[in-house]
Amino acid sequence: MDHLPDEPRLRSDSTGSSASQSSRSKTVLRQRLSQLMTCIEDLSSDDEADAEVSRSLDEMFQLCGRFVPTDAFRLHIVTWNVATAEPPEDVTSLLQLDAQNPMDLYVIGLQEVNATPLRFLSDLIVEDSWSHLFMDTLAPKGFVKVTSVRMQGLLLLLFAKDVHLPYIRDIQTTYTRTGIFGYWGNKGAVSVRFSFYGHMMCFLNCHLAAHITNALQRVDEFEYILETQDFDIFDTPHVLDHKVVFWFGDLNFRIADHGLHFVRSSINSGRFNLLWSKDQLTMMKKNEPFLQEFEEGPLNFKPTYKFDHKSDTYDTRSPKTWLGFNGKKRKPAWTDRILWRIKHLPSEEEEEDEVDDKASTSTDNVQDEYPVLVTQNTYTSDMSYGVSDHKPVVADFTLELRKRFDTPLVHVSPVGEWSADQNALLTYTVQEDFMSSTWDWIGLYKVGFKSSSDFETFVWVREDELPEVNEVIEITVDKDKIPLLGGEYVLGYYSTNMNRIVGLSECFQILESKRAVTEGLDPEDINGINR
Repeated sequence: MDHLPDEPRLRSDSTGSSASQSSRSKTVLRQRLSQLMTCIEDLSSDDEADAEVSRSLDEMFQLCGRFVPTDAFRLHIVTWNVATAEPPEDVTSLLQLDAQNPMDLYVIGLQEVNATPLRFLSDLIVEDSWSHLFMDTLAPKGFVKVTSVRMQGLLLLLFAKDVHLPYIRDIQTTYTRTGIFGYWGNKGAVSVRFSFYGHMMCFLNCHLAAHITNALQRVDEFEYILETQDFDIFDTPHVLDHKVVFWFGDLNFRIADHGLHFVRSSINSGRFNLLWSKDQLTMMKKNEPFLQEFEEGPLNFKPTYKFDHKSDTYDTRSPKTWLGFNGKKRKPAWTDRILWRIKHLPSEEEEEDEVDDKASTSTDNVQDEYPVLVTQNTYTSDMSYGVSDHKPVVADFTLELRKRFDTPLVHVSPVGEWSADQNALLTYTVQEDFMSSTWDWIGLYKVGFKSSSDFETFVWVREDELPEVNEVIEITVDKDKIPLLGGEYVLGYYSTNMNRIVGLSECFQILESKRAVTEGLDPEDINGINR
């Protein structure tokens, strides 16, 4: 069932209460206007008055602008327990690639990816089949895999539109085991944190303890994950230090108290609201303050567990007897969830209570100038996929924010025409001091590339010394490294210390070489090698 279109979209922001912020800004504006009128009365000339009015109005406009983000980005999150199955042939609907408003970021969290010892070892050498599918699907749309992290069956993938790559920084991943007293990774969490245009975000993919009786254990496991996961970043060492946190996965919370017949009849009649009060996560949030910080949209879709294989029918297994234990059908439940948390600024009362904590107040004041607003547009499941006994859950968000920076660390650009008939030139310029290295390199990427390692060729940066900021460096690319058939390409500066692309050129055309014409190379051939 789709998210109801007449429901208000859920919005939260990092500035605290919008009413409080509005009241605060209005008070300051009144003070500024009063000061302005007093100042004008004391001025001796019209020129001085005009200058003072202009300056004060600029200040007021800037003050208003502090609370209004100027850029909006679309985020699509998928969570799916795939039950060790191989991926389906097509995930277009899952990723909503046909949506009118294109996405900027994709975050995909999978649980129970096939992790048999032999399979897991092979996946360490090459990309697993699920990653391959998502990369092959998203790359033609201009999305690049930024990073991934895996712990046995838990997999988390981050994709970004190629234009955003230079503005995603400070990427780190980690994981926490909670299975078998913390020694086994069949349960736990994997996470990725990064800075997006200067805003700290963390994405947490969890698979918590199973069975209806273990609700408290699930809460304890999540609290343990939050306490133990840390990052090598001084201002955001823990998950909850980030401005925005998205928590999702097979959280395994069930529907308590209600019997199987009542649950199924409520689902069949579309009266999901009859089940909400007995959803274990909803119940736990009433007693756990740290859970109350996480927001979630209404569960206006069918419970996503447990289904018969390749079916839209809930568990129809016959009761079995095994070693004296009676089997039973699984009661449907919303085990697969997506929640988020905004790190709010303290209220005026809290600021007064924390007046002695000067460092905290200073930091919060800086953040106040760069709020983030999170709006959930859709929250639903996709019933069309049947490879697992779980259905995937998807959520579409809008992130509104003010960019803290909009200049890449390195500017890289081709010079003149490029073809395999002659050596080519490129230039790069370090625009901001960072941990550059003579082991950095510049890759030539065909438009639609899948990851930073998916380059056609590369050249090392200047090897004798590190460049100065704003120094223009020219590099020659040997003609034998340039694709014979040409096409649309970009240049990407890869930082070995940061393990990512920190500068991306504009798209440019490589001309088809004369050799390609004379040798009659097939369009599928590049540099004479059939792919």
